[in-house]
Amino acid sequence: MRDDSSGACTTPSIGGNKAAMAGGLLLLLYPLAVFFGLRHFDSRWLALLLVAAAGWRLWLHRHQRTGPATLPLLAAALCATMFTLATGSSYGLLLYPVMVNVVLLVLFVGSLLRPPSVIETLARLREPDLPPRAVDYTRKVTGIWATFFALNGAAALVTVFLDPYWWTLYNGLVAYVLMGLLMGAEWLVRRRVRGAGHG
Repeated sequence: MRDDSSGACTTPSIGGNKAAMAGGLLLLLYPLAVFFGLRHFDSRWLALLLVAAAGWRLWLHRHQRTGPATLPLLAAALCATMFTLATGSSYGLLLYPVMVNVVLLVLFVGSLLRPPSVIETLARLREPDLPPRAVDYTRKVTGIWATFFALNGAAALVTVFLDPYWWTLYNGLVAYVLMGLLMGAEWLVRRRVRGAGHG
């Protein structure tokens, strides 16, 4: 996040950080809430979780700078909500993680077809003058993340048709562990690439 010496953005930044943390916690708890909620409540009531997710994304979009995925993810949450409210089926709730992966996949692949890539855009926030070698690296990382979202979305789709236990386990734990491992591996590779570039 950029430093604003005027101090005019201090309060929104704090609020934005809290909102981001709350949103992250909501996403982490979503599979567990659905798993336990479906045992005791109608699917339409649980759709309120998606309404909360959509409201959070809309708040972020209106009050601070957000990435290009914000509005598509908002649309995905609203589509899942409308499907659940209209049909009373739990599939709308269960398919939401799949929709999230599809949105991110389209975003990342689209940025490869029409540069700059997502990772390059993020990297330039910290280092505006990226050398050509770094740009090539960010494109490769973007491709790796696109592959991850494709595979993760496919796995999430399979769990929709399995026992709710497996849906919750994968979407509420395994997917995040895999994402964390990929982030950690990329961080290690990036340090090695930086070291080789300065060598």
